Amino acid sequence: MTKKVLLTGHPGSGKTTLIKRVVENLPRSAAGFYTAEIREHGQRVGFKIITLDGPEAAFAHVNFKTPERLGKYGLDLSVLETVGLDAIREALGRRCLLVLDEIGPMELRSQMFRDVVTEAFDRRVPILATITARPFPFTNALKKRRGVTLIEVRRTNREELVSELSKHFGS
Repeated sequence: MTKKVLLTGHPGSGKTTLIKRVVENLPRSAAGFYTAEIREHGQRVGFKIITLDGPEAAFAHVNFKTPERLGKYGLDLSVLETVGLDAIREALGRRCLLVLDEIGPMELRSQMFRDVVTEAFDRRVPILATITARPFPFTNALKKRRGVTLIEVRRTNREELVSELSKHFGS
């Protein structure tokens, strides 16, 4: 397995939980971000970016009145381009494990995000990321890159993957 691993799978398959558990198991440092749902009254109303170092910010919300939209969500690309990209650049600067959750339709709306992700994949840094299963030119190209391992996360393999990926990135 390479040091650049992309996790894909259906929504709710446990990709984000898997990444969090792997990072918790690592003896080495990691930087980057993961995404989490914003829920109000039991309903999903948006998504936020949470960096591994703590800062977080709402990235998409049903109440955002922004020109950039995906489905019912308004997107605040400036959050991704500051909070999210700062976390990626920190990982690149420290040459530690870069955690990216996720490379998906919302994030792909930002050219700056795509540029920094491309730079990260060109560098000699380990990467553990989640990526949309849906086909997009950018994500299709990442999945086909030399030195990238693509793993489908399913309920039946995620426990095994926690152990496997923890060992892989812990060495």
